[in-house]
Amino acid sequence: MKKIAVMIYPYFSMQEISFLTDGLKVYFDIDVDVFASSKEIIKSEDNFQVVANKTFDEFNVDEYCCLILPGIWNPLPAVFDAKNIEFLKSLKDKDILISSISSSPMLLAKAGLLDNVKFTSGMWDEICKGLDFVPYENVIHKPIVKDKNFITAMGFAFREFAIETIKTLGIDDCKNGIFNGIPKDNKEEDLVYEMGEDNFKEFMNEYNSYLEK
Repeated sequence: MKKIAVMIYPYFSMQEISFLTDGLKVYFDIDVDVFASSKEIIKSEDNFQVVANKTFDEFNVDEYCCLILPGIWNPLPAVFDAKNIEFLKSLKDKDILISSISSSPMLLAKAGLLDNVKFTSGMWDEICKGLDFVPYENVIHKPIVKDKNFITAMGFAFREFAIETIKTLGIDDCKNGIFNGIPKDNKEEDLVYEMGEDNFKEFMNEYNSYLEK
């Protein structure tokens, strides 16, 4: 399967996309590449320091099936980084799923990608109405909206955002326990997880190799 791309920028929210990216990489073993306008340190909204492993000029759309945009605590630095907007403009009419959560649809709007797309976002309503590049007539006030090759969601719907993206990519039907949250009728025996004899042997071999160092 093609790879997944994640776009980052100052004050981005890891929390809003980590359920999705962790699922893609850990559970489905799909490679995830992180892109930004430069390889300088970028601080997330919760002050983690992150360096993208690739810049936009290394992006080949044919290698990726999905681009994920996390939300942004303060979107203005990202919106006024011309490299961000030019990169997104280059994706117009390309065959790639774009999944954007919380305030990040502001970037898509700035790039003109939402002019004919129904979408939702976590932007304040006054901002949606006040920015001339945001097509407010296309806003749908729902937690998550899928239209054409775009999935957009409000920040609190990060689980639904992940599920909709994974389903749309055709990776999984998302009916297993990973995506269902905590069942209300948990029994103790349901919470005993075994890795299997072969996996346990592999773990112990690695564990013992550390003891020998």
